[in-house]
Amino acid sequence: MSGILDGKRILITGVLMESSIAFHAAKVAQEQGAEIILTAFPRPTLTERIAKKLPKPAKVIELDVTNDEHLARVEDVVREELGGLDGVVHSIGFAPQDALGGHFLNTPFESVATAMHVSAFSLKSLTMACLPLMQNGGSVVGLTFDAQYAWPQYDWMGPAKAALEATSRYLARDLGKQNVRCNLISAGPLRSMAAKSIPGFTDLAKVWDERSPLEWDMNDPEPAGRGIVALLSDFFPKTTGEIIHVDGGVHIMGA
Repeated sequence: MSGILDGKRILITGVLMESSIAFHAAKVAQEQGAEIILTAFPRPTLTERIAKKLPKPAKVIELDVTNDEHLARVEDVVREELGGLDGVVHSIGFAPQDALGGHFLNTPFESVATAMHVSAFSLKSLTMACLPLMQNGGSVVGLTFDAQYAWPQYDWMGPAKAALEATSRYLARDLGKQNVRCNLISAGPLRSMAAKSIPGFTDLAKVWDERSPLEWDMNDPEPAGRGIVALLSDFFPKTTGEIIHVDGGVHIMGA
């Protein structure tokens, strides 16, 4: 039986643990027929170990999205491995500890700048590094956590995600002529590596338990992974600049 990504070549960032959304995106992508290549930083060996749990082998390349030399070599490495790309998954976010956990009013700009560079500007950097590989168009999919709201403890990652969402819209605007779509998945809270770095993040579980129309499981990243794969496929050929919520429906709820 053919899959919805048959023949697609996808670069996926952010596979850190088996609980990573990116891991489940990679797993479902392979199950749906894609060839994938993974990027990792700062510990490619960790990603190589996790990659062994995927259905098929996947090459891992080192990529620091804030390093121009790393970005410059992406094209050659990926072209040699896959010949080109049809899709890119941006699952990258980082903020220093003093930018999280209740320090919003006192965070120095250096820490804010780091959060913005790694979490938002990198969507543009990664996309442009991969653009020469997408000769026939393609799909860029990133991950956000609904930036319409001020979340407890999330602090400067909130403005960073808002910047990511705006960056995705502007990329969608400027890359449409090359048939490159850029969309985001807004996932509900999950017990991932990213969540563990945010003090008090598990308090959000109560919000989802109380407000989600669909039952939400913080231990199950696969629905978000499936959302990513859907946007990578040809089933959304004219959708760009969009944010698809995979959050159990919490975003629609009022008081």
